[in-house]
Amino acid sequence: MTDSRYVHALALGLDAGWRRLSRDERCRTAEELCAAVSAHSEVTTFTYSMIGLEAGVDVLLWSLAPSLDALEERSARVLRSGMGAWMTARHSFLGIIRASQYVKKPTPQEQSLFAGRRSAYLVVYPFTKSADWYLLDQQARQAVMNEHMKVGHRYREVRQLLAYSFGVDDMDFLVAYETDDLAVFGELVRELRGTESRRSTVRDTPILTGIHRPIEEITRLLGAE
Repeated sequence: MTDSRYVHALALGLDAGWRRLSRDERCRTAEELCAAVSAHSEVTTFTYSMIGLEAGVDVLLWSLAPSLDALEERSARVLRSGMGAWMTARHSFLGIIRASQYVKKPTPQEQSLFAGRRSAYLVVYPFTKSADWYLLDQQARQAVMNEHMKVGHRYREVRQLLAYSFGVDDMDFLVAYETDDLAVFGELVRELRGTESRRSTVRDTPILTGIHRPIEEITRLLGAE
């Protein structure tokens, strides 16, 4: 498909040795990383801090691009730029945005998270359904998804994105949520656990939760000051 859009969640961990560099070296390498992340290109990237929130992960890059090649080039640029050379990819989730077979007319709540104001928190995770799910007929699957979506629509303060990962990553889907209230999001997840769709879930971990911050602020928190 020529109009495909690719989404990528890249979780990076910083080598502790970077903090033992001189102040000038820390600042210089941080500036190089910030420039690489912010460089104008066809890739849209938002940055999130995960410092201390998950072992081994400090920065989450959430990107949208028209091609896989563009995502690769952006990742390569980041990882070879100053502070980026001290980072290791801990998690990488890839998906392709396309129309859902269960939603005829998506609401703003179900649109791409790359438009409009950023919420305070981003939650992303891989998601895989069972073989039995795919062997159900369309009508049966639609009924289950209708219940699932009805619950989600009650939590309008939580925006979501579902990208397809079939054939391009280990999971079936890449799922992402944006919210300003993690407690409300937790209630949504708890309620969804009680729906019929939960029976077909095979995998929905690891869950990555990041705080939206400019890359310059994240590098300062990590010690570039």
